[in-house]
Amino acid sequence: MATPEIAANQNRYREIAKEQAELRPIVETFAQWQRVDEQLRDTKALLDENDTDMVELAKSEIHQLEEKREELDKQLRALLIPKDPNEGKNVFLEIRAGTGGEEASLFVADLFRMYSRFAERQGWQTEIISSHETGLGGYKEIILLVKGKAAYHHLRFESGVHRVQRIPETESQGRIHTSAVTVAVLPEVDEVEVAIKEEDLRIDVFRSSGPGGQSVNTTDSAVRVTHLPTGIVVSCQDEKSQHKNKAKAMKVLRARILDHEQAKQQQSITEQRRSQVGSGDRSERVRTYNFPQNRVTDHRVNLTSHRLEQILDGDLQEVTATLNQGLLKEVAET
Repeated sequence: MATPEIAANQNRYREIAKEQAELRPIVETFAQWQRVDEQLRDTKALLDENDTDMVELAKSEIHQLEEKREELDKQLRALLIPKDPNEGKNVFLEIRAGTGGEEASLFVADLFRMYSRFAERQGWQTEIISSHETGLGGYKEIILLVKGKAAYHHLRFESGVHRVQRIPETESQGRIHTSAVTVAVLPEVDEVEVAIKEEDLRIDVFRSSGPGGQSVNTTDSAVRVTHLPTGIVVSCQDEKSQHKNKAKAMKVLRARILDHEQAKQQQSITEQRRSQVGSGDRSERVRTYNFPQNRVTDHRVNLTSHRLEQILDGDLQEVTATLNQGLLKEVAET
């Protein structure tokens, strides 16, 4: 960092400074481990003394030092787990109705509210990128950009099929229905991370529409962007400006293209968005929201909470913390 060529290049300097900040806790913890290990060796050497009191004191110190070294060893193992390259990024939350018809669309609206309230509690900003409303107040799909410190850290394990069990308002006989909603979490991508050639894009414009004839523009402001090499399609119609809709669509497109490339590179480990979302079938679930029992169950970490109302109101801290602790522990053990 002190070399003139690095100091003269601000972008490179920031990269190096960031890397130094990431390495510092590892170096400092290892230095502590070395000091304790050296003290432990020196103390064990006292066991050969003829002084009984000295030997007893040494045994006591050895026990304490061994416990301290073991704790530092655990800290080092945790620190040496490779950092997620997306840590610290903003995220796109894509929530889509799966199996269950209108009831699934209504639950998309419930999850949208849950994540919006959670973001509000965390002091994050949210922006609707795209939405397709249904006639009864639900959404066929909605894409939300969440901006804020540790947004990806808290939300990365929300991906998957979320199943709801409840009596729909339209059910006259009081039968419990099971519906499914898919959630995908994609990190926001900078332009420099994904290069998109203009010739690889097909851009179509059209008039936006909404349920019951609402939100119909008199100009062609809605935008559909197709990435020809991958076939990925993104539409955006929430803004009245064609330029703003295109900018939003390009943000989502970059995230999906990066996700697509990562899926090809790491297919043996994860299929990224496809494995996050699944088919939307009721059986492919990561979490169940059971209204009759006031219960939320996350099936990956065997977490069950009878605080369904509070969780749907955005009190997700316990859920996300348990997921991070449980699923990252599996990574560490692997």
